[in-house]
Amino acid sequence: MPGLVHQVVRRLVESVGTVIIGKHAEVEQCVLTLLCRGHLLIEDVPGVGKTLLAKSLARATGCQFERIQFTPDLLPSDITGVNVFNPQTASFEFREGPVFTQILLADEINRATPKTQSSLLEAMEERQVTADGVTRMLPEPFMVLATENPVELAGTYPLPEAQVDRFLLKVNLGYLSLEEEVAMLDRFQSGSPLEALEAVTDAHELQRCQNEVTAIHVDPVIKEYCVRLVQRTRHHPDVGLGASPRGSLGLLHAAQARAAAAAREYVLPDDVKELAASVLTHRIVVRPNAELRGVTASTVLAEVMDTEAVPVAGRRLA
Repeated sequence: MPGLVHQVVRRLVESVGTVIIGKHAEVEQCVLTLLCRGHLLIEDVPGVGKTLLAKSLARATGCQFERIQFTPDLLPSDITGVNVFNPQTASFEFREGPVFTQILLADEINRATPKTQSSLLEAMEERQVTADGVTRMLPEPFMVLATENPVELAGTYPLPEAQVDRFLLKVNLGYLSLEEEVAMLDRFQSGSPLEALEAVTDAHELQRCQNEVTAIHVDPVIKEYCVRLVQRTRHHPDVGLGASPRGSLGLLHAAQARAAAAAREYVLPDDVKELAASVLTHRIVVRPNAELRGVTASTVLAEVMDTEAVPVAGRRLA
């Protein structure tokens, strides 16, 4: 029964919402990503709360948390760990890097070199780290929350498509409304509410929720709907690179998590439609000539969503 997932999602969203104002949908997507065993990319301009969101989620879950500030001089071993010689035992000992945690904040991930960025590839996909021929498993649950600034690009290294594809969801926080920003001033006037934030769940309960999410029923026609959406991004004339099969799988898992969060035992087409943009847009590469005409990944996906038939109760509506 998905009742536990519904309760945990509600508690986490309410808890993080005491710090992050006016971003209920974005916070919920962060929680769903965690319950899907996925990773999250938060992209937006400075000062909108990207890092604060990641820290608030980590504190509310009660999980181990580490933060890495990505810079051009950061080395892969600074993330994964390194073997250090111990003169007392006359042998090398492995000292774990910050990646050996449950929630990892990769702050401004695009400021590190490609070599350093790639040190997270194995951890994100296989939840393990291999150093000097020895493979070590990462703790569960494990989630990477990465942030990047899409505006200030000087001295940055764009993430390769292989790494972008490993992020289940990508969210943009955006600016607050007038009323919300005034409320933010009131809330942060005398200090940060993050300091008073307490855990509302734990790693064991989160793992139970993750198992419940995978048990949510998905009708075959909805699976076909997910694949149709993804495949149409590959054949669109304005797209140079469409979403991968990992995108199809991510869309399925995200829809399962949304259904469980709503206390349902089955996925609806609305679950897929609601999360398609967050799951697929960062996986779509638009052709340069189309970009000059103002075409974006979002407009491509919107066109695909508008023209693809939606399945209903075992049949498709045109």
